[in-house]
Amino acid sequence: MKLMITKNNIEGGDKAFEIIKNGMANGAKVLGLATGSSPLPLYSKMVHSDLDFSDIFSINLDEYYGLAPDNKQSYHYFMQQHLFDKKPFKHSYIPNGLAKNLDEEVKRYNKIIEENPIDIQILGIGRNGHIAFNEPGTPFGSLTHVVELSQNTIKANSRFFDKIEDVPRKAICMGIKSIMHSKKIVLLAFGKAKQDAIKAMIEGPVTEKVPASILQDHPDVTIICDPLAADKLS
Repeated sequence: MKLMITKNNIEGGDKAFEIIKNGMANGAKVLGLATGSSPLPLYSKMVHSDLDFSDIFSINLDEYYGLAPDNKQSYHYFMQQHLFDKKPFKHSYIPNGLAKNLDEEVKRYNKIIEENPIDIQILGIGRNGHIAFNEPGTPFGSLTHVVELSQNTIKANSRFFDKIEDVPRKAICMGIKSIMHSKKIVLLAFGKAKQDAIKAMIEGPVTEKVPASILQDHPDVTIICDPLAADKLS
């Protein structure tokens, strides 16, 4: 793991952008993308750059089950609003939150990932150490799967909804094994709320109780965080 401590999330987004820019210059064609507040400075930097993504594929980590793509809380909508409407990609893959057959949707998404190996995967991290919607206890060998969201995650995400009852209880999520197959991983974490997760991920044991801890076993991971997120590291 390479640890990069930046003064704030804006500088962190700049550093992540440089990794993507250099990766594309060296032939990267598939970006794995995340939602949430952590990658927003990165996406803003991408939007305002002169980089051309029209020959690049993107694969998103997850999507709420039960939300239509035009629902303002869906991850389809999030990605369109913050990136794709302004910087179109050759093709952008996101799980279908309205899939009638979840087993078929899982198979479809696994095939997409298999046929488009991810060159650079962007990640955030949850307060309990989850990556994407892979909650504590998720097997390290998991591929795309349907997730029952934990109460902690539902509570954390309720800030984006009118009320907590509106937060979906399920999501379709790229598995940990799929994430680990990415050639390069960049994890972004900012703020005091991420201190315990960052410490457990970097300095704790590799355990399914802290899904992000598996990143210790990946050959090319860069952790970008601010001083607050890194404060408990020894």
